[in-house]
Amino acid sequence: MTAPAPFGPLQFQLVLLRRMADHQPGLVEEARQELGASLADMREANRRWQAMVRAPRGRGSLRRYRSVLGDPELTLERRVGDLTCEALLWPVPLWPDLRFEVMAGPGGAVWNEWLVRAPGAPGPEPDSVAALRPWSCTVDEVARAFPPARPMEGSAPTRWALAVTDPADGRERVAEFTWGLFQRLLPA
Repeated sequence: MTAPAPFGPLQFQLVLLRRMADHQPGLVEEARQELGASLADMREANRRWQAMVRAPRGRGSLRRYRSVLGDPELTLERRVGDLTCEALLWPVPLWPDLRFEVMAGPGGAVWNEWLVRAPGAPGPEPDSVAALRPWSCTVDEVARAFPPARPMEGSAPTRWALAVTDPADGRERVAEFTWGLFQRLLPA
């Protein structure tokens, strides 16, 4: 019996796509094909990721990301209130202008993990919620475009939501994100 291929950046991208498939199956299908992966590959990557996450004596979250993605491309120091944190960023080939960011607090505890715009990469500047397109914006970009965006609980651990008011009509909508990337807009 042959050993499974090492779990690396390709498999990690399939994990990101697996959760996004609930909202954007067409985009996920195109991305999966671009990666040269089958549906079975995506399911197997997700199964292996979940096994790593749930392993009773598994690696901690930060060690898991380092073992799967290698050394981060960039490590930044960030202040959150009175605490100093580390933001570790890795490239994600499917989205060249984005980075996968893991925010680690003192002692290496992972506080947040999501896609962000790469430092120096120009981001979109939507002027109405109608201008939002799936996979075009990150949570931070939508929050900046539509202040005061109100954070809401997401429907799963890797999902976020923001209540935003459309400047065009004054109506509130809910922007949903998976792994920090915009997926869809819903009525409030």
